[in-house]
Amino acid sequence: MSSHLAHGLGTEPVRPDWAPLTDAEVTDVVGPARVVWRSPRPLSAAAVVERDGRRLFVKRHHVCVRTLDGLAEEHAFLGHLRERGVPVVEVLDTVARGEWTYEVHSAGVGIDLYRDALSWSPFRSAAHARAAGEALARLHLSAAGFDAPRRQVQPLVASFTVFAADDPTAALDRYVSERPQLAVALRDFPWREDTRRALLPLYERLSPHLTGLTPLWTHNDWHASNLLWDEAGRVSTVLDFGMSDRTTAVHDLATAIERNTVQWLRPDRPVREADAVALLDGYQSVRPLTPAESAALPELLPLVHAEFALSELGYFHGVTRSAENSRLAYDYYVGHAEWFAGADGRRLLDVVASAVRPAVQRGLPI
Repeated sequence: MSSHLAHGLGTEPVRPDWAPLTDAEVTDVVGPARVVWRSPRPLSAAAVVERDGRRLFVKRHHVCVRTLDGLAEEHAFLGHLRERGVPVVEVLDTVARGEWTYEVHSAGVGIDLYRDALSWSPFRSAAHARAAGEALARLHLSAAGFDAPRRQVQPLVASFTVFAADDPTAALDRYVSERPQLAVALRDFPWREDTRRALLPLYERLSPHLTGLTPLWTHNDWHASNLLWDEAGRVSTVLDFGMSDRTTAVHDLATAIERNTVQWLRPDRPVREADAVALLDGYQSVRPLTPAESAALPELLPLVHAEFALSELGYFHGVTRSAENSRLAYDYYVGHAEWFAGADGRRLLDVVASAVRPAVQRGLPI
């Protein structure tokens, strides 16, 4: 087990923060079973296990990251989507064992083409980007009617409250005060000054469009590695709703663009602009954006990372206690916003605005 490595916040594999799941451990949770593959994802311990010839997916969280109640929020959303025909995994069980919380899912249908891909790795093709956009739009259509409130305060949730507020400075103060570990972590950084300098000007451009965005429960981690694929290159299963929350459809769409088209870990490589266009074309072929959504998307894109970056910062400081990862999370909070002010960032925003402009020209109702 000592040879198992996880993805870090760079391009090289690292020792995992969480000990990998063992055969004895999964047997205690699901009955006689063996581990057949361990996930390299860094924020929990997860594995595909085999029990009686059937493959299951088991994920272990520390109780300070996810309680049974915390898991129940995302599992309720999964159930809503599954009842409406969205190809998501089936939740089979949740189990508490001392300081650990386990969730057991079906393994999903399809090929895990991107299972070893780092976060922010691109799609293999524009065709995959288009298929991912189509699948995201279908999920949003099916998410309508799920009216649960926002999730309780807990680490590693991609919310949209600070820069959705009328007063983002007050909302940010409230966000930090509700998260003591984050508040302590931020003492090491000039976060108020950096927010005023790098993020609030972006908010000023977004704010006129906020009233046109309808609240919606969303996935919030729409990346190629969270999708299974069929042999024709279509999405066959959607995975990992751990970051889901009540945001907006545009927030989820911006997340998909940010995570899949900018190669943050390899800044020497070009932005995948064609993938951004393909993803948006696929999305709008199923769920055309309203004029308000089309106007908001390029303004929200430079801010969509912000709350999850803060959530990660609190996690790395207070849970895994990594000073280096805390610094990288803070760089994520400020640096991604700054990137969109540069030439490559402005060009991507122009590409996105152009790709959704036809929706505005069609005069679709808000």
